[in-house]
Amino acid sequence: MRPIVLLALISGIAAAQDHVHPASSGRDKLGSVSFAVSCAPATQPQFERAVAMLHSFWFEQADKAFSEIARVDSTCALAYWGRAMTMMGNPMTRQSPPPERLKAALDLATRARELAGSASHREQMYADAALAFYRDYSASDHLSRMKLQEAAFNALRNAHPEDMEATIFYARTLVANAAPSDQTFAQQIAAADLMQPLFDKYPNHPGLAHYLIHAYDAPPIANRGAKAAQAYAGIAPDAPHALHMPSHIFTRLGHWDESIEANARSARAEPDSNGAVHPMDYMVYAYLQQGRQQDAKRVVDRAVQNPDRFYGGVLGYNFAAMPARYALERGAWSDAAALKLPVNASPHVRAIAHFARAIGAARSGSAAAAQVEVDSLASLKSQLERMNDTYWPTIVEAQRLAASAWVAFATKDTETAVRLAAAAAALEETVEKHPVTPGPILPARELYGDMLLELGRFPEALAAYEKTLVREPRRLRALHGAVRAAEKAGNSSVADKRRAELRVLVSKADPDVSRRYLSGR
Repeated sequence: MRPIVLLALISGIAAAQDHVHPASSGRDKLGSVSFAVSCAPATQPQFERAVAMLHSFWFEQADKAFSEIARVDSTCALAYWGRAMTMMGNPMTRQSPPPERLKAALDLATRARELAGSASHREQMYADAALAFYRDYSASDHLSRMKLQEAAFNALRNAHPEDMEATIFYARTLVANAAPSDQTFAQQIAAADLMQPLFDKYPNHPGLAHYLIHAYDAPPIANRGAKAAQAYAGIAPDAPHALHMPSHIFTRLGHWDESIEANARSARAEPDSNGAVHPMDYMVYAYLQQGRQQDAKRVVDRAVQNPDRFYGGVLGYNFAAMPARYALERGAWSDAAALKLPVNASPHVRAIAHFARAIGAARSGSAAAAQVEVDSLASLKSQLERMNDTYWPTIVEAQRLAASAWVAFATKDTETAVRLAAAAAALEETVEKHPVTPGPILPARELYGDMLLELGRFPEALAAYEKTLVREPRRLRALHGAVRAAEKAGNSSVADKRRAELRVLVSKADPDVSRRYLSGR
């Protein structure tokens, strides 16, 4: 991407103070990693630096670093292993790398295993763990291969309990492989139980901080990740993803100032604007929860003007999500109905725009236009199912149900509308959110509350908003809805409590937004 375009994309994003301290010496501040390898002694510091980059998902730089080690010592088995591991990309996405990358990575992992034959047993097992993921990529699905890698890293850490890195990589795969439908978070907690004592002992390790944040990225357990979230940016301040990751915990706790600061720093540090859209989406979400709509608009405008934007891959979600959030969170229904559709995008990315357009059209009174979008959502869900996707069909079906509910509402079929809205909320809550997103485009439970409020079913509306706030703390629309529903239900104690929270939340809002929300309208 041309430098001037990158500057146009992220210049002007609210500046944040960098309260960090160097965590390591050398060219980059990336944290401290100890990872012995039987390669040329001169490459040892470079190898540990490369692994630190890998732990902070700085994949392009990590690949360059591992490649340079292989250039210096072509017999260094784990240099090829490191390159193969970087080509996995973010394991938390539950999304496979493209076939061409899988083939290249298999070649590297195979080379690592060949060279490891004359190295230590431990290094052979590291190479085996990479091969476990890549070996049968053409015949096996992504999640099955991730389970094979989990087993391989588990075997490694059992065979070499002295190797902390083996435990960390195993815990990483445990978190990545946790089922989104398990709301006990048993696997994430098991991984965290392995990592937390190590983090207490080695507080400068980037992978421990990073993966603990992922392990605790759910509202009921997010408080447990506060220590890692507060530390990670200071451990690896030169890794853009490390600056962003604390916002996963901040979002789960409704700490919007902290999320904005973290993501502004990350976006400024990211040399690739396509990578910057992930923190930018989190930033837009946080701005909107504070009623800072003009600040949110500035970020959205930069993203949608980026001539090199793409909708394929993991980050396509963030490109599509930002304008949809900006319209829906403001209740700008006609704007939502007119959103452009993503081009060359994955089905779950296209679903974002179709959902927003459906809600916008239905709530603008155009049931027929909304139904067209609902039909598109049904088709996209079927496409995802044919792709053997185990997560996004649930999300898209919840979107379809929620949109269908508002179509029914627009046609005065209130009984069907309420039934569908309740079903959408129940379905969406059977899975946890994907780490690519700070939250649903609009929570189905919140939309259910909106409908009940319009129908005058105030106690039920209050219950829907209150349940939304448990799952999505300090959401502006849900908090405002709770105040209105409580007032109309005659529940003054809840109304007063939530109004006080709302007043704090909008203390930095645009003046017109603050007046609107505090007026009770």
